[in-house]
Amino acid sequence: MVLKIGSSSLTDELGHIAEHAIVKLCDELAHARANGHELLVVSSGAVAAGMPAVGLTQRPRDPLTLQAISAVGQSRLMEVYNRALWSHGLVAGQVLISPHDFFDRTQYLHAKATLGRLLELGVVPVLNENDALADTELRFGDNDRIAALVAHLVGADVLVLLTDITGVFTSDPRLDASASLIEEIQEVDRALQAAAGGAGTSRGSGGMASKLAAARIAAWSGVRTVIAAASRADVVADAIEGRNGVGTIVAPRQRRMAARKLWIAFALGAEGTVVVDDGARRALEDRGTSLLPVGVVSVHGHFESGSAVEVASLDGTVFAKGLARVGAVDLAALAGKRGPAAVIHRDELVLVP
Repeated sequence: MVLKIGSSSLTDELGHIAEHAIVKLCDELAHARANGHELLVVSSGAVAAGMPAVGLTQRPRDPLTLQAISAVGQSRLMEVYNRALWSHGLVAGQVLISPHDFFDRTQYLHAKATLGRLLELGVVPVLNENDALADTELRFGDNDRIAALVAHLVGADVLVLLTDITGVFTSDPRLDASASLIEEIQEVDRALQAAAGGAGTSRGSGGMASKLAAARIAAWSGVRTVIAAASRADVVADAIEGRNGVGTIVAPRQRRMAARKLWIAFALGAEGTVVVDDGARRALEDRGTSLLPVGVVSVHGHFESGSAVEVASLDGTVFAKGLARVGAVDLAALAGKRGPAAVIHRDELVLVP
């Protein structure tokens, strides 16, 4: 199991670490370990924990200050995890990761091996993005997505996203008293993500839309996702067993997506859009071909070779995503012309719903 817990569930309104929340979580993790489950924790809270230490009451917005505060807060956060897990005879192991660990094949295999060895040693890995040193141009930005990619990395059975509300509702329960819990989701679509809104509190960077995006990644990895309230009694055990009422369960897809294609589809932000004709769309969808210049109708956005781009049909529907082998300016000049060179190679192109 990969379990992610957000800042709003780990800190109070002033940003101080709520030790009782981490103690509760670790009590439940210890119980799950005793029942034979292997566990990895992706924990937010470093920035929120660092704020009061440097005298801040509001979450800053500039990247450098956020990175500096995370360096202060990360050690304080791990101190609490160390104590709470050690009270059950368990050892916590801090792991700070970056996008490079997933995108580079060699580093991906090394990360997989390291996490596997930690589990073999009986350690509970506690992961977070390497916020203090992360390149602002190449970072995840939220731990929900990290948790989903880690779930794929280790071949997890279940991803648990703990938050400060019960799960996914038909509308925002803080604003609509008639909102009802959605107990099961078969497919996370864009409309559902858009309706979920942004961050729920000033202490976090995610929100329900972020969790649904992570659940979508996990579903394409063949991993079941549970979105539930961290404050619920026995939430870890209930999530593992998939008990009714635990929160919102997002069903996995039957076919797992390869790691590199998963990264392209969900971890990289699109920097532009390539519109193709109907013939090119059929070739991509039905025959799994590469995208050639002759099928390109128009190019939107400013992107370089190697950038992630969306592929859309003439009616504007985005149906694929891939890594462009040609920059936007050159591609616009090549659009509609015959040539053997691929605009997007089939090994770097993913069909997406």
